[in-house]
Amino acid sequence: MQHIINLLRADQRIYVAGSSNEPTGLLNALAQCDLPENLQFIQFPLPGLNQTDFTQWNDSASVTTFFMSSALAAADAGRVHYLPMQMRTTYDYLGSNVDVYLLQVAYDYQGRLRVGPNVDFHDSVLAQGPTVIAQLNPNVVAPAGCPLINPTLIDAIFESDVSAPALTPPKIDAAAKEIGCLVASLIRDGDSLQTGIGAIPAAILSQLNDKNDLGMHGGLIDDGGMQLIENGNLTGARKALDTHKHVTGMALGSAELMTWLAGRHDVVFRGANHTHEVSAIRQLDGFVSVNSAVEVDVFGQVNAEMAGGRQISGTGGSVDFMRAAKASKGGRSIVAMNATARGGTVSRIVPKVEMVTALRTDVDTVVTEYGVAQVKDLPNQARAEALINIAAPQFRDELRASL
Repeated sequence: MQHIINLLRADQRIYVAGSSNEPTGLLNALAQCDLPENLQFIQFPLPGLNQTDFTQWNDSASVTTFFMSSALAAADAGRVHYLPMQMRTTYDYLGSNVDVYLLQVAYDYQGRLRVGPNVDFHDSVLAQGPTVIAQLNPNVVAPAGCPLINPTLIDAIFESDVSAPALTPPKIDAAAKEIGCLVASLIRDGDSLQTGIGAIPAAILSQLNDKNDLGMHGGLIDDGGMQLIENGNLTGARKALDTHKHVTGMALGSAELMTWLAGRHDVVFRGANHTHEVSAIRQLDGFVSVNSAVEVDVFGQVNAEMAGGRQISGTGGSVDFMRAAKASKGGRSIVAMNATARGGTVSRIVPKVEMVTALRTDVDTVVTEYGVAQVKDLPNQARAEALINIAAPQFRDELRASL
């Protein structure tokens, strides 16, 4: 480890790859070392997957995060800096002021070194010529569609088979299944899809096996996407851009998914300057963006990041996709969520959201287990009534009284 420590200097800004490309073994080793002062770590962590609290590494370390994890929420607030920023803008932000880059790499079946399985900001960070410290995982075969990396660009390699854990398959309950069914009914043959993480996206994907020539262009591929490709529902045949290619920024899922990706050249990993870029997405007719929310108010405003006065997640890439859907011919922006929280005691359709992540003009459709609200082009009163009608029944009178 000493040769790696010697590459670090006080006051450096260190970008740490997140999600499924976090170099977890390397981070575990660095946490045991005597590090320079005032290191400024930057990461886009995925809650439940990336749980490093860099502020514990010494008394002067700080972290800038674009997404709040439970580990960082419990850390010294004075040294954790949450930066609200959409993913496409994050790509540009990370194009400067990074001194050191920590990431994971692996060899593919042909013995070539690749990055992955998350490349959201890789090109932007690497283009600065930072000091590159890579964890090489000998037990992983890199996805065939991940970008190659020239070994001469790597300043130090740390070998470890400790990676971010596989994503636990979500449990699809009755409400998620109903929401999935309703959203699936809105998907047409030939549409290009973007979905998120969790039970509702999994339920949606599981109910698309009667669709034809769907496309994929989004931030992630999971086991549900793999199954649709294997079944022949996802072909990308009608995409005007990246035809017959399944475009993603990261892979999140089971060990089976990672093994499958190692042999799939048609699953192409691209940075957020392509996956979240409106000028790319507008070339895809019928682009459907499906995202979740903490709450939606009767105006159609979306809060996807804050609850009870606490930052619980981040702005992420949802608004990038929502607005790109508006630029796509036949595109649609869908918010899909449970109608209630806390065991049915709290409505997620509310008079006014706590924090506005997405504007009321960003959303076309809201779906709960109680129905579909097509709010696009509706005036205020009709929009409010449509949203109240998909709230849980016990909260509808209270919501109407708030108008």
